[in-house]
Amino acid sequence: MHLRDMFAREGRTFSFEFFPPRSDKAARELIDSMCEFSKLRPTFVSVTYGAGGSTRDRTHNLVVALRQIEAIDPMPHLTCVGHDEDDVSLILRRYARNGLSNIMALRGDAPQDGSSSASSFKQAADLVRFIQRFNDSNEHPDRRGFGVAIAAFPEGHPQTPNRMLEMDYLKAKVDAGADAIITQMFFDNHDFYDFRERCELAGITIPILAGIMPVTSFKGMRKMAELAAGARYPASLLRAINRTQGREEAVRRVGVHWATEQSRDLLDHDVAGIHFYTLNRSTATREIYATLGVSDSLALGSHGA
Repeated sequence: MHLRDMFAREGRTFSFEFFPPRSDKAARELIDSMCEFSKLRPTFVSVTYGAGGSTRDRTHNLVVALRQIEAIDPMPHLTCVGHDEDDVSLILRRYARNGLSNIMALRGDAPQDGSSSASSFKQAADLVRFIQRFNDSNEHPDRRGFGVAIAAFPEGHPQTPNRMLEMDYLKAKVDAGADAIITQMFFDNHDFYDFRERCELAGITIPILAGIMPVTSFKGMRKMAELAAGARYPASLLRAINRTQGREEAVRRVGVHWATEQSRDLLDHDVAGIHFYTLNRSTATREIYATLGVSDSLALGSHGA
């Protein structure tokens, strides 16, 4: 289903993000576990793309497999780095043939192994424009082509310290034809609300989905900080974590509670959607859903959820 139709039908979205496993066995296990996620009736699920497109084939294969699962609508990530226009055209044609409706367009990170990251696209806005040109070619079964989501950083993009310039870059992606914004994870809702207001001031009116990831371990906290390029943990969250004295299950309970309260507050403040970073695990997300009272697709459409 096209992104615009998702928001028109449901009013508010709930979605999950996964990464492609590194082995065929792990990929099969993830697909088998999708029955647990499908019970939550997500609006869509996104699948990440490795630095420089390093997981390109696994991402493609996973989203095509997920397309066959009822109640799972996959949205593949697609990055600029390491791709030219011919590469991206081939990828888009394959996704169109397999009935995929939406793309997450990103600039992407350079490969960590030092391999070439040359690209026909300098910025994510260039990729968004290219996808819209593909849409105009009428090669997609939906006459509108792909819906396009883009990324944003409520705490600020780590590579763009000039916040005014950062908003200019975001507006360029929106003007290029993006349909929705999915934020990087954050742990203080005030950062998200301020970001949302700055978007309004910049004339950005497309839906903004809030990225949430529950803390489940000390090791996971450090990993999150790496994934989020320096995520800021509020002092009150750190105090709660410190009170656990390192007990693993206690840390997990604190993290799930914090993410649940974040989600409840976001719903109370009319967030357009919540995007859960799952790390390919369903337990924490299912606990959050149960506490929020979100049980099925009908609940997702209610702003009283």
